[in-house]
Amino acid sequence: MIYCALASGGFDFVDGMAARLLHVKSSIGKELDSLADMVSFGFLPGTVLYLMLEESSSSDFLPYTGFVVTVFSALRLAKFNVDTRQTTDFIGLNTPMNTFFIISLPYIAAEVAWVKNPLVLLATVALSSFLLISEVKLFSMKLSSLSWRENKFKYLFLIASLASLLIGGLLALPGILLLYIVFSKLHFWSETSA
Repeated sequence: MIYCALASGGFDFVDGMAARLLHVKSSIGKELDSLADMVSFGFLPGTVLYLMLEESSSSDFLPYTGFVVTVFSALRLAKFNVDTRQTTDFIGLNTPMNTFFIISLPYIAAEVAWVKNPLVLLATVALSSFLLISEVKLFSMKLSSLSWRENKFKYLFLIASLASLLIGGLLALPGILLLYIVFSKLHFWSETSA
């Protein structure tokens, strides 16, 4: 599952970069990209949470709450498609980053038992859903130039993320989400104070 999500993330990045390099834009391309994102980054995290809740709860209903993340992923993708403020950056957590966080949970739960607690998983559903549609401004990895000055916090985020992954493996993904939020805030703060 992790490899499918990583491959989806890679293809999502490459297809967007190819479209920008070729200066190709179309409404149908944007919608098809969102449809692919919905499967890769909407249905997948909902399924992971469903399976974790099914394993940790005796309730027949509770596991289905994992798919609330799928619904909020759809809302997030729809909002992205019509929100003109999101041409260069994101408002709300992007679905790939959310998915990478959620798919790390089974690996973390194997090391840290309380992560399997249904209340922790429900809190994760709530937090994830909130972040997806929040008004939190987060940077995109679309680079308008390779300049250090313009992109230093993006580069620092990439370096810190790579170091975290090398040291902690998949257990580092929640920390990388936190780094993403912090470095985004620093990036936008530096833009306004410059």
